[in-house]
Order: sequence, then C-alpha cells, then structure tokens
Amino acid sequence: MTADPSFSDILHASSQAWCKKKCDEGVLSIALPIAMEDPLEALRCIDEQNQFRFLWDEKPLQSFAALGLCQQLELAGPKRFELAQRFSEATFGRMTNATIETQAIDRPKILLAFSFFEQALDRQDTQTITPAVQAVLPKWQISQQGSRAWLRLNGIMAHQADARDLAEKLWIMRDHLLKSKSLKKTNLIYQNKYQTTAGNWQAQYKPSLLRGIELVNNRELHKLVLAVRQSIELEQPLDPLTLLHRLRKEQQGSCRFLWERNRNEAFFGASPERLLKLKGNQLSIDALAGTASWKDEGIVLMKSKKDRLEHELVVNAITEQLAQEGLNPQRTSQPRLAKYGNLVHLHTPIRATNKHQSPFHLASKLHPTPAVAGLPRKDAMDWLRTLEPFERGNYAAPIGWIDNTLDAELRVAIRCGTSKGSRLKLTAGAGLVQGSIAEKELEEISLKLAVLADQLAVKSSDQEKVSNNKEIT
Repeated sequence: MTADPSFSDILHASSQAWCKKKCDEGVLSIALPIAMEDPLEALRCIDEQNQFRFLWDEKPLQSFAALGLCQQLELAGPKRFELAQRFSEATFGRMTNATIETQAIDRPKILLAFSFFEQALDRQDTQTITPAVQAVLPKWQISQQGSRAWLRLNGIMAHQADARDLAEKLWIMRDHLLKSKSLKKTNLIYQNKYQTTAGNWQAQYKPSLLRGIELVNNRELHKLVLAVRQSIELEQPLDPLTLLHRLRKEQQGSCRFLWERNRNEAFFGASPERLLKLKGNQLSIDALAGTASWKDEGIVLMKSKKDRLEHELVVNAITEQLAQEGLNPQRTSQPRLAKYGNLVHLHTPIRATNKHQSPFHLASKLHPTPAVAGLPRKDAMDWLRTLEPFERGNYAAPIGWIDNTLDAELRVAIRCGTSKGSRLKLTAGAGLVQGSIAEKELEEISLKLAVLADQLAVKSSDQEKVSNNKEIT
C-alpha cells in the first residue's frame, strides 16, 4: 500500500493535470484519502450555506455524499435522457482526473434526478415545478468504502493558477474535516410535532381508487399504480440528515438518498427498487411489486393471486423491453421475498449482459416500469394525469449517478418525501389489477406512508393530548 499523498504530491498532480488539460477551460478532478467515519456526517461539517447537497447511502460502510455545484444542467420537456447523456459526455470529456489510486466509489460522478413526467401540468396548486432532469457535477465528493475514505474536489481550470488554487482548497478542506468534532458518531434524536388529519388523504383518494379498480376490472387497463400524497405541517423545519440517520437503521437493504437543492427544499427517501445498475457490461435490475406487512412473514404475498399477477406483469414488461433492445435478460423462475423495514415485497432480480446501450438509453426505455405506472404504459400514464390531483415531481422517477467510466446506478424514488420549510409531503402508491379490493389497497397505502412517518419520531397535536391525558389519569 502506498503512503498517503503529501501536499507537494497534490500540487504536482494538479500541475500535471494542467499540462494534460483537454481544452482551454477544462474541469480538474482531484482526490486524496482521508481518515474519517461517515460521508453523511461530513455533510454537516462542510457548512456552505444554501448549497446543493446529495447523499447515496446504499450499504454499511459504503456510501458517498456530495456538496456544491461545479457544473449543472436543469431542463424540462422531452429528450431529457438524451440531453442528460450529452451533458455527461461533454463534462467528462472536458475533465482531467488527477487521481489514479482510488476505489470505484470515489470516481468522479455526475448526479442525476429525473421527474416522473417529462412535462409538468399547469395546476393551480403547483408552486414549484420540478425540472424534467437535474444533472450535477458536484464541487465536493466524500466517499467511503469499508475502512477507507476519500475527499474529491471538482473545479474549473482555465489558468495554471487555478490548478494550484484547487489543490490548496482540497488540502484545507481535508484539514477542516479531520479537525471537525462533528465527524464523531452521535446518537441523534429527532423530535417534532405536526398537525395533520389522518383521514384526509383517504377521503380524497377513495374516488380515484374506485375508478382505478373499475378500469382494471373492465380490462381497459391491465394495471394502474395510483398514488396518494399526504401533507404534514411540522412545528419546526425538518432536518433531513437526522432523518436519514434513522432510515439507515430502520431501512437496511434500501438505498437512502438525499437531493437537496437548497437548505429549504429537500427530496429524500429509502428506495428498495433498483431501476438499473450498470457495472462494466453487467446490467442488474430489480423487479419489485406486491407489498405486505412483515408480520405476515410474506405468506400472504406468496399465496396471493392478485399480488403474484401484479408482480409477474412487472417482470414480463421489463424482460420484454430489454429483449426489444437486443439484450438477453435472465430471471429467476419464482419471486423471492425481500424485507425492507416493516414491509416485505415480492422481488425478482433480472440480469443481462449489456454490449452497447448507454445507461441513459436503457433508463428511457425502462421508465416508468409497471411497478410505478401501469400497463399499457401510455394509457396508464394518461389515467394518472386524470386521477391524481397533484404533480408527482420526483416521486417514482429515476435518481442516481453515472461515473467517468460510464458505470451507473439509478433507483426508483419511492418510500420518499419532500420538505419545504416546515411542510412535509409523503407520497405512496398501490398497484391495481383485477382482484384488487379498495380496503386492501388503502391498508397497503397506509403501510407505505407509515415507513417515513414513523421515522420522524413525531407526534401529532391530537396524539400528544391523548398521551398527556393518560398520564394525568
């Protein structure tokens, strides 16, 4: 194992990068190892107010965080996957990576967040329009793999002095993180209160739910995944980093994520569903459909004709789409049970060897899967526009990253919420097929909404009153 680089080594690498730059104004990407514990905690230490923040927390001791903007793309409308690919190719094409000896997790990455629909409707209650695609080359990237960690800085290099300046900034940030006491593990406790009426979403959802069941029973649709949104008014702004700490403990197996455009607006969650992962030429996809409480130990799911039908529709649609792209997908003959927190799902892993398709092209063909939209896709999407009285935004859309070797991973953004100030919105959906029963679907939605709500460690004002009365009596 080679010794950790000195400041002179970093300066030399930066100078060499200047000599090898690919254009007049290129991007320098440089990293060095750092002795630290947790990328999530590092986000607290780099206090650049109102800056973009990102977290990808997939496994214990395997995660990365990012902060700040080096290059970015935001747009609405069609061809968003194609334009995101062009942005990535152009950005990586202008980049000089001055660091060789790192792990795959520390490679320079472009971070990606898509909206569910490529174009938002003009709704009266829509205050913020979610871009169809957001692509970010972050300024700072902090990665962890096992017992090793790295700090990476991406910056514009237009003059030779820029290379030295970036090397100095990287070294200063390293010292700041090492000296920060916040990097020590803390037992964070989050307490909040909120006001919401639990039955509101059910009253608003049920007419659309009954219409959706009618559509599948009449065979106008094979499947429809109808979502509901629950609004919660907190007494104080939500700290998403503290919530992600809790999700890490309670949602093991899921990928915890954060996309925070600024300190007042955050999108976060714990997704169990992989839209695609491309490592070299190996493509991995998760088909996930059918949900029950874990206390049922999955027996209900494995024996349920309705849930098995819903799941098989998803698996078949994904494998058929891959076959149309010239791939030879392989799947297990039977689904397995996958547990995420208090929920269990039917899960079928799908694998294929990818010879030539870009991850963006594959994502454009796979999104949205029947697990979050329905079948036939176009008809289901049209009905979602009619029956859902809100914009989905990033809900159930791809979120993830691509690195400079074109390895990539995109998750389906479910089990998620958005916060803006003290307003929190949770979104969840249920898959409707023939045999769906309204009461059962309402139960499933309640289970999914509870995944995040339970992690908030909050009590509604009414619950607190009841609790206080019990203590008095």
